[in-house]
Amino acid sequence: MKIVVAYSGGLDTSIILTWLKEKYNAEIIAFCADIGQEEELKGLDKKALKTGASKCYIDDLTEEFATDFIYPMIRAGALYENQYFLGTSIARPLIAKRQVEIARLEKADAVAHGATGKGNDQVRFELTFAALAPDLKIIAPWRDWEFQGRTDLINYAKAHGIAVPVSAAKPYSSDRNLLHISFESGILEDPWVEPPADMFKLSVSPEKAPDKPQVVELDFVAGNCVAVDGKKLSPADVLRALNKLGGRHGIGRVDLVENRFVGMKSRGVYETPGGAILHFAHRQIETLTLDREVMHLRDSLIPRYSELVYYGFWFAPEREFLQAAVEESQKHVTGTVRLKLYKGNLIVAGRKSPVSLYNPHVATMEADQGAYNQADATGFIRLNALRLRTRSNVLAGKRKK
Repeated sequence: MKIVVAYSGGLDTSIILTWLKEKYNAEIIAFCADIGQEEELKGLDKKALKTGASKCYIDDLTEEFATDFIYPMIRAGALYENQYFLGTSIARPLIAKRQVEIARLEKADAVAHGATGKGNDQVRFELTFAALAPDLKIIAPWRDWEFQGRTDLINYAKAHGIAVPVSAAKPYSSDRNLLHISFESGILEDPWVEPPADMFKLSVSPEKAPDKPQVVELDFVAGNCVAVDGKKLSPADVLRALNKLGGRHGIGRVDLVENRFVGMKSRGVYETPGGAILHFAHRQIETLTLDREVMHLRDSLIPRYSELVYYGFWFAPEREFLQAAVEESQKHVTGTVRLKLYKGNLIVAGRKSPVSLYNPHVATMEADQGAYNQADATGFIRLNALRLRTRSNVLAGKRKK
């Protein structure tokens, strides 16, 4: 039997390589997607081979991640429960997609992941497997093995000489990629407890950010940020640049209690400096370039789109259907946004577009040279008030009786 494992080198997947090899007497192929973890990838291949894998793939997927997954989500304005930038959610379908490709290449019988039976990631991985490779066997160790929690895993790791980046002193887990880093479990499970200051990796606290704001300009073409401060960049490099800028000014920290797909509430802490800037700036250029009714209709779809990403339905027809509508809306979302970054805040300092729908000659409170006849508003209001007057008269008649 040959199994391809989604491997990160963290606590769970480090244990899984050894456990799977022992339980199934199988050949284990480790696969790690490089989606922007940076220093977390150092020595990962050697560690995988040491803990049970016969081979380890480490594939650089950062540009694909930014171009085909993060940017479409930004164009859609996705924000789960009005707070979460979906950094973990959007990474899983890409990882699972490449995992399937490696399974085909290696002629593997099964794929495995390290997601727990309580979390969302198990759903995201397995829905992607179902959409792209329904014939492959899926192994989810957290739903099969004897371990009850991460303390058991730490003890197993010690007994088997497996080095893991978690200890009883810092029993929270983290997950990093180009869009964000997440922290959960352990000491963070109490939503009344403030996260420890030394936990954060991508950003300084707003209190320690510079005392002077930094101005940054973002250029958009068809809903995509293509340049930062006039310098043309690839999608991945845009995020790298904005992560540094945002992190320097304490942008993008989110601490929330979210509703997991499996039914429970969960506390998560996130750092999304670049994503927060992109999301905010994209909305600002849309205010100039999107038709009112298109914007309102698209906005009504954001909660549904965000749920689909959060739940793991990236490769589902309903997400693809919504994405097609999003792409139509973004054809003319082109222009430049100027922002001030200051102590955790994003402040608009200007916006312009060659296809702006904003017309100062119509909007002005001064004389508009006949661009707008204010008297026309009388009939407009009268017609819109007709049903309200009718209802009021009916209710008044009932009250008299």
